[in-house]
Amino acid sequence: MSTNVSGMIECRPGAQLWGEDDQDAVWMTAIDLFLLNTGNAYDALACLFGVRNSFGFRPLAEERGLPGDTSDGARAAFTAYGGPKDVHGTTWITWAELAAADWDETDSSGAHSRRAVAGDTTHWGPVWEVMRTLGGLHGVENVRLVVWFD
Repeated sequence: MSTNVSGMIECRPGAQLWGEDDQDAVWMTAIDLFLLNTGNAYDALACLFGVRNSFGFRPLAEERGLPGDTSDGARAAFTAYGGPKDVHGTTWITWAELAAADWDETDSSGAHSRRAVAGDTTHWGPVWEVMRTLGGLHGVENVRLVVWFD
């Protein structure tokens, strides 16, 4: 049985303007991952999120759950997929965390690096480009990727 990733890139544009605690500094849906063609390469899912991690990667963001302040659009999509009863591995990661990650770190065999399986030149490149652009506009802590798996 295959594992597929779904999710949304979110940003919080008001946070950089008015501060994170301002009532208008809410998370907003930016784009559905489906539109960015991430694919479901298991080595990438393993190194990023710990899903199907037979490779022995140290995941960047594993099982954090759905953020309490998730955007309405991401929450609606999550619910449409069946929510916690029908999906697994729900997690999130900020652009700041991704930008600071060691992309040369390898799996337990030393054969595959994060960069090789999920870097800019992989199917994940368009995701990173959108997050990089939003991070430049709104601040790296104000952009995140929320994902779940079926």
